[in-house]
Amino acid sequence: MASTEVRRLDPVREARQQGLGDLLRRTALRFPDKTAVVVPPGLGGPAASGQRATYAEFNAAVNRLAHGLADRGLRGGERVAVLSHNCWEFALLNFALAKLGVVMVPVNYMLGPEEIAFILEHSGAAAMIAEDALTPVADKAWAATGGSARLLGCIPAQGGDPSPGWEPVSRWVAHPDDSEPNVVVGDDDPLRLMYTSGTESRPKGVVLTSRSLVAQYVSCIVSGGMTGDDIEVHSLPMYHCAQLDCFFGPDVYLGATSVILPAPDPAALLNAIQAERATKLFAPPTVWIALLRSPQFDDTDLSSLRKGYYGASAMPVEVLGEIQRRLPNVRLWNFYGQTEMAPLATILPPEEQVSHAGSAGRAALNVETRVVDDDDNPVPSGTVGEIVHRSPHACLGYWNDEAKTADAFRTGWFHSGDLGVLTEDGHLSVVDRKKDMIKSGGENVASREVEEVIYRLDSVAEVAVFGVTHPLWIEAVVAAVVTKPGARLTSEEVVIHCRAHLAGFKTPKYVVLTDSLPKNPSGKLLKRDLRAAHGGLAVQEG
Repeated sequence: MASTEVRRLDPVREARQQGLGDLLRRTALRFPDKTAVVVPPGLGGPAASGQRATYAEFNAAVNRLAHGLADRGLRGGERVAVLSHNCWEFALLNFALAKLGVVMVPVNYMLGPEEIAFILEHSGAAAMIAEDALTPVADKAWAATGGSARLLGCIPAQGGDPSPGWEPVSRWVAHPDDSEPNVVVGDDDPLRLMYTSGTESRPKGVVLTSRSLVAQYVSCIVSGGMTGDDIEVHSLPMYHCAQLDCFFGPDVYLGATSVILPAPDPAALLNAIQAERATKLFAPPTVWIALLRSPQFDDTDLSSLRKGYYGASAMPVEVLGEIQRRLPNVRLWNFYGQTEMAPLATILPPEEQVSHAGSAGRAALNVETRVVDDDDNPVPSGTVGEIVHRSPHACLGYWNDEAKTADAFRTGWFHSGDLGVLTEDGHLSVVDRKKDMIKSGGENVASREVEEVIYRLDSVAEVAVFGVTHPLWIEAVVAAVVTKPGARLTSEEVVIHCRAHLAGFKTPKYVVLTDSLPKNPSGKLLKRDLRAAHGGLAVQEG
């Protein structure tokens, strides 16, 4: 008999269930011999020789891991924190925990012990699974909670020795039972707790269910032009819902092939596309830029690539043009959304990349989007307001925070915190985060508008525009600029260029030339770090 504990629903609900774990089982029944997951060789630890599994093999490994976790006492509704780079085990855990009804809590591996401790305490995690190189920081995090872990599992990703007390996940994956766990998971049972990287002092725990995820997968597939013939490279962190749920989840749903890399290293990405004849790639603009700047780019056979996706921020018009020139066979989609939408909300399709450059597109298949004023009334087209959504994608709310949940979902719409403008035909332009809008001398300055102008300079590789406190103007516009290798550029040249194309109040008062911009592992620019680093620029002025 299966080692997992049965949680029965009524027979009708059981027959109709469409949980995350059901998707993998059904794909494995349809395409048992098709390649599901590829982990290229040379990534360290047991993955050094590579991993290649069919859907039948992948599903069997997921089932063995689920039984191994159940034997260690995990039950539906409990939370398990996962601290790891992308790897074979992360892919297994995503579905094994779902088949048990256990809530997966992916943790940003760039966080420090205190930050991880907050997530462990806030989520009430019963267990933690971490890759070997991260077990020391995980130990400090558990110690900071003042409690003791019921279960600690180690992923041998780097081939290192874990701290004492950590059990090898490979032992659980070797469980002899590969049958389907006999557990019924409701479509709206919590399955994922995603902690936002947002702008507040503490992250919020976003509760996602199978209903949220599956509805979102359908929108990604239909509005994003995805098929079962896709071969996709997944290199952005899977602890983030963009890579995990806009791309990996839909690929498994369809029976496509997923090539998993631990990080978006340009050389590794290019090698994987060539070696696996990948057809599909998601990356934020910062990673697309890094690929274009790689000395390996022009010597790599990228002829198999047909579909490209970006998100996290709008693609600079100049970079969009460069991608289209150098990868003429690649069709591009822009995905916009937020974690609370699981995460997709709107899509800009390939045929509108030029005609609607900079737009986030229109609402995806299962989404309704509008723009409202501060009183939650819809605003006329062309008017800036807050972007709100209605959709089955939407989360159940914030973990243990009824007040923030009620505020975010007031009037029956999810309030994104982003400012945007809708055209009459429903195209959305994201102006800025409410917290990123610069208010200089009583005028609103959208940082993205200034960034687009600066990107027109041939010598500019990357730019981020933000505001700092100013004694006269309240806030002053600052541009942090990274130049292309070998290019020469002065702060004065940037200012002169902006004055020629922008109103005076939008022109940066300060230009900082720097070697790099701070980003999180998902490639998203961290403007809060820039504000903190350069907040004193106007201190001497009065």
